[in-house]
Amino acid sequence: MTSAPAAEDSLVTRLRAAGCVFAEEEASILREAATDDEDLVRMCARRVAGEPIEHIVGWVEFAGRRLAVGPGVFVPRKRSELLAAVGIAAAAERVRPVIVEPYCGAAPLAATIRDWLPDARVYATDVDETALRYARRNLGDPTSVYAGPDLTALPAALRGSVDVIVAVPPYVPDTALALMPHEAADHEPHRALLAGPDGLDHLTTLAAQAPQWLVDGGVLAMELNAEQMPAVIARAPHAELTVFADDDSHTVVVRLTFARPNRGGDEVR
Repeated sequence: MTSAPAAEDSLVTRLRAAGCVFAEEEASILREAATDDEDLVRMCARRVAGEPIEHIVGWVEFAGRRLAVGPGVFVPRKRSELLAAVGIAAAAERVRPVIVEPYCGAAPLAATIRDWLPDARVYATDVDETALRYARRNLGDPTSVYAGPDLTALPAALRGSVDVIVAVPPYVPDTALALMPHEAADHEPHRALLAGPDGLDHLTTLAAQAPQWLVDGGVLAMELNAEQMPAVIARAPHAELTVFADDDSHTVVVRLTFARPNRGGDEVR
């Protein structure tokens, strides 16, 4: 919908007063999504109350495309585009690669890799039914999305045949919830954010599980806090490590390449 400049200025002013840093951009997004003036007023009220704008309009821009999101689902972060790029580069090294995104949420990584590499076979897992609905929508293939934790939700036939595992597992320490922005703490599922006292519960699980599912030379790529790297690396002592960092010095992407998978060990659950 379109509005007169005066209405636009009023909307921007209200959003800015509520603490929206990018008030002009958000006003434009809300007006595009609103069906009429009354709808715009309702959407603005939700945003002023602190609801993530992505939940309100039903989409988030990620790696150049719009992904479906909504209330009750983790909103993919802009910083995770670095992880998507690392995953694409790793997958592009193989023919018809098999890609898995555990803890997928709305499946931004699997969807992005598939867009760049149409011959890739992508799979995603999550324990949350709301997340799974959005993952199926974004991937367009409900048969590739599995309900369950980490890699254990995958069909047994995939064991030892996965080329790339790419994930943003929950990695926020439980005690840090109060330090998070209210948008996340109040409107995103806590189990998509929190991962135990040190935030390592899911990161170390994936590092330990990955060799049993990956092909020889397969890659596990994860986003995490830089301070968590030593604990993760300790769970994969024989993997080749590459670290990628963006402008956020606290967040990094680690790429672990497993040249000699140990598929005979006990699986961490």
